[in-house]
Amino acid sequence: MRIPAHAVCTAIRDDIVAGVHARGSRLTEEVLARRYGVSRVPVREALRTLEAEGFVVTRRHAGACVAEPSEQDAADVLEIRMLLEPMGAARAAQRRTEAHLKVLRGLVRLGQERARRGQSDDLRSLGGWFHETLAQASCSSGLITLLTQIRHKVAWMYAVEAPAQPAESWAEHGAIVDAVARGDAERARSLAVLHAERAASAHRLRGPRAGERVRSSQHAVNTAGLQH
Repeated sequence: MRIPAHAVCTAIRDDIVAGVHARGSRLTEEVLARRYGVSRVPVREALRTLEAEGFVVTRRHAGACVAEPSEQDAADVLEIRMLLEPMGAARAAQRRTEAHLKVLRGLVRLGQERARRGQSDDLRSLGGWFHETLAQASCSSGLITLLTQIRHKVAWMYAVEAPAQPAESWAEHGAIVDAVARGDAERARSLAVLHAERAASAHRLRGPRAGERVRSSQHAVNTAGLQH
């Protein structure tokens, strides 16, 4: 079985975001191939993709290394997200399907229920699924790709505090879905702008090594669903 480069890319990216590969550390093809249980060919392709995305840089005499984003880089990423998510909400109002609406409404119901119960761990996951589904509802492949990359970078660069008033946050989610359901693109956009501005205050910049965990064990790439 030849494991595709995108699966290797996802595995390496996830580990960079989680801090398994520390910022500035070298990423050698041989070590990565052994760690993820693949050949060097998909690793090489994955590193090229990750360099294009900004997670990896190539340094003279060192080769591929995990990037070390500056505070300005992080600020720019958050600002870009705050511009793109409202655009996605507006597009969703124009292009969403009934299937998208069903999922979005279900997530809002679950989020509001968990908020009442104070289940913060569930709320973090549900919030991620909500924003991912809202992006999918834009039916714009380019925008979905950009938002996905931005979400990965925000998770890498920032620690996010739980909302002080999660019920209000999920009420905002619900209002955005209502606007999307009505096809009101401008309303969806303006509500998403307000939501993004409020959410930004909960982001705390990670230090150069903050939150990074060292793991020595090897992890094979998840091959579930891959074709032999």
